[in-house]
Amino acid sequence: MAQSSIEWTEMTWNPTTGCTKVSQGCKFCYAEVMSKRLQAMGVDKYKDNFKVRIHESELKTPYTWKKPKMVFVNSMSDLFHPEVPLSFVQKVFQVMNDNPQHIFQILTKRHERLLELHEKLNWTPNIWMGVSVENYEVKHRINYLRKTNAKIKFLSLEPLIGPLPNLNLNEIGWVIVGGESGRKPRPIEPQWVEDIQNQCKKAGVAFFFKQWGGTNKKKSGRLLNGRTYDEMPDHRLIA
Repeated sequence: MAQSSIEWTEMTWNPTTGCTKVSQGCKFCYAEVMSKRLQAMGVDKYKDNFKVRIHESELKTPYTWKKPKMVFVNSMSDLFHPEVPLSFVQKVFQVMNDNPQHIFQILTKRHERLLELHEKLNWTPNIWMGVSVENYEVKHRINYLRKTNAKIKFLSLEPLIGPLPNLNLNEIGWVIVGGESGRKPRPIEPQWVEDIQNQCKKAGVAFFFKQWGGTNKKKSGRLLNGRTYDEMPDHRLIA
């Protein structure tokens, strides 16, 4: 468990760590880079670097939080990676089910496994489920998400490396957009972001612009046409 600098959450919780690349959005994976640093620092949890590992001891952690939290689950992994057993995914969901005072945000690029497992999981309203969509080639992930039993469904269009016109935002409650950062970031075009923001406005979907990214993401900031967009889904309407 750690406080997070990610703009759309408060903290991270990693009951699993490690992953493998599946699409262009994974090319400069921040979690892979961070795992190498943590391994070099001697952090036991990352002794196997970026190999997929489950951490049973982490399942106790959310029960210790005294105040309600907004939690990004598995910032250093993908809960729906095929090497994470269904039995462990169910244990993670049980922890989230047992702690309705917290909001748990899950992101995956494994849309097929998400759909395969979703009926075997208990989707309480405090579990927000999202898919990453970095360009038009993986837009189909949204259709898989839409078929799940998650009460709040969201999209992370980050790193946005191509335009995403004509998105079907039916049943989507939240859209996050962000440019790539790091040493060799792929460029993001303002018109891509503006188009997505307009699509969200027309569809009545909460829009969150995280960053322009680049080699100096702090300098490039997160203003879009002179303002910040920090919209969040209204989960209070979900029973």
